[in-house]
Amino acid sequence: MADQASQNAGISPKNVQQYTAFVPYEPKPDEEYMNDAQIAHFQKILEDWRGELMAEVDRTVQHMQMENVNYSDPNDRASLETDMGLELRARDRERKLIRKITQALGRIKENEYGYCESCGVEIGLRRHEARPTATLCIDCKTLEEKREKQMAQD
Repeated sequence: MADQASQNAGISPKNVQQYTAFVPYEPKPDEEYMNDAQIAHFQKILEDWRGELMAEVDRTVQHMQMENVNYSDPNDRASLETDMGLELRARDRERKLIRKITQALGRIKENEYGYCESCGVEIGLRRHEARPTATLCIDCKTLEEKREKQMAQD
């Protein structure tokens, strides 16, 4: 099922593995939060992830240029347009993700990575490994989601 969803989004199972193919960071006892080793770990994750996404964008451009065929059959044309529409939506999501990754790398350069933008507490290593672009701690993110849910109901 996950493989099917990945394929629908234009991501092959091989690429899904590459996005998560890193060794989790194991902090030493009494290790300072977001020290140089931890920063290097997350910077590599973010840079590798951005590189994979950028390569996928390049593959999409090449694929769309090669698929630029004018089918005479309306069903074939509709199918091609649907496929390209799905692929473009997936690339748009990836474009937004690339922007978030670039912002996270900027926070690393500014020594602001790893701390909640709302309350200033540590976000945590495991949360960052699950979502390297996270800007909020789990408590602030939960509150934000509750507010969004309430606004949607109003």
